[in-house]
Amino acid sequence: MTKNYFFYPALALCAVTLAHAQTGAAAPTPGGPVPNKVGIIHIQNAIISTKDGQKAANELQTKFAPKKAELEKKQSTIAQLQDQLRKGSNTMSEDAKQKLVREIDQNTKSLNRETEDAQAELDQEQNRIYAELGQRIVAVLERYGKENGYAVILDVSSPQTPVMYAANGTDITQDIIALYDKNSPSSAASSPPGAAPPAAAKPAAPPAVKK
Repeated sequence: MTKNYFFYPALALCAVTLAHAQTGAAAPTPGGPVPNKVGIIHIQNAIISTKDGQKAANELQTKFAPKKAELEKKQSTIAQLQDQLRKGSNTMSEDAKQKLVREIDQNTKSLNRETEDAQAELDQEQNRIYAELGQRIVAVLERYGKENGYAVILDVSSPQTPVMYAANGTDITQDIIALYDKNSPSSAASSPPGAAPPAAAKPAAPPAVKK
């Protein structure tokens, strides 16, 4: 059976080290106030909702669109061959049926190999981009935590962070998105002098890559 892969190169969550993002502010200076605020952030949504994250997702989608179309075309060809075999099973000679079965099998194996190779390439590219953007987000998050008196900031997008309850106002995801976009090199290059910082994008879960 043909493996059905669909490529939606939005940034899927990958193994990026975000330990610093979960520790929040650094230790207070002697005699200074002790940070006592606790915040939560959805790192995954924060990264893909920044302008850099959205740009990277669009670029990946454009890059992989031809391969996606090629694989879908091959999958359609296999479906047509399977339909031909099904409709002609009672009228075709045994040799003709066996030839068609071999053709379907060869096309299916070829499609699966190409799809797995393309998926591996996509995953590698996503991981590279996610790691790069993740490092920038962590730097923004650390600065935000120190400047706003946070003792702990937890990443609720991680299954290893079982936050059972969080009061309204503790989620700083939108603040980090806005701060990142305001200070990112790409935003500075595209904004005219004196322009107001762009509004933060609304977080949205990334489309899953189905296999």
